[in-house]
Amino acid sequence: MERLRRLGATFAFLTVLAAVVVFLPVSVARAADLRESPVAPLPDIHLSFGSGTPAPSQVAVTVELLLLLTVLSLAPAILVMMTSFTRIVVVLSFLRQAMGTAQVPPNQVLVGLSLFLTFFVMAPVWKTMDETAITPYLDKKIAPDIAVDRAMKPVRAFMLRQVRQKDLALFVRIAHLSRTPSAPKDIPTYVLIPAFVVSELSTAFEMGFLIYLPFLILDMVVSSVLMSMGMMMLPPTVVSLPFKILLFVLVDGWSLVVGSLVRSFH
Repeated sequence: MERLRRLGATFAFLTVLAAVVVFLPVSVARAADLRESPVAPLPDIHLSFGSGTPAPSQVAVTVELLLLLTVLSLAPAILVMMTSFTRIVVVLSFLRQAMGTAQVPPNQVLVGLSLFLTFFVMAPVWKTMDETAITPYLDKKIAPDIAVDRAMKPVRAFMLRQVRQKDLALFVRIAHLSRTPSAPKDIPTYVLIPAFVVSELSTAFEMGFLIYLPFLILDMVVSSVLMSMGMMMLPPTVVSLPFKILLFVLVDGWSLVVGSLVRSFH
């Protein structure tokens, strides 16, 4: 055993020595090449700050850029709260829950369909905004404040057509306005927007209830049949789901729902 240990130690020592003899000249040569190769110079960095007074045109461009970034940051809230998007996406969510199809259609499909339906419904409003406010402002024919005022008029007209008088009166009363509005143009925008959102939610829930009814009746019929057959351990939703899908396809449900949603804004 002692002799075997010595032979193993001797073999390991010879292996290390051979590796040093083989690889040491190569490492030395590479180190020499690295020392002789030229070193790439670092790029110069120069910082300068303007000390002159900016021209009025530069200030105007900066303010416009700041306003544009502010509008872009508020674009999701504007799209959701001041358009038809809220009613459409809530009704489509009710439809999916009433059918009991879990994540079919997926959220991405529902949101995408809601966005394109919103673009379709709001197209006349945006066309009016472009003709009366955006294009004249880009052509430098009107001032920014006038452009904002003109752009809000078609949006306010759309919200006033959809808002319920009860919701509008509620927020006018909560706002404690010093002067009761006598005409739609006298209603402040900060009062109109929440009243419009609440009205959209109320209308969407009413439409969702009507969508739920036929599917609820079908669930009750299937549940009664299963109980009469003694299959109380079988969930009714498992059996009624294919019949719900078949009923929805036979009546051309997507055309009915989408058509009713779009017509509800006119």
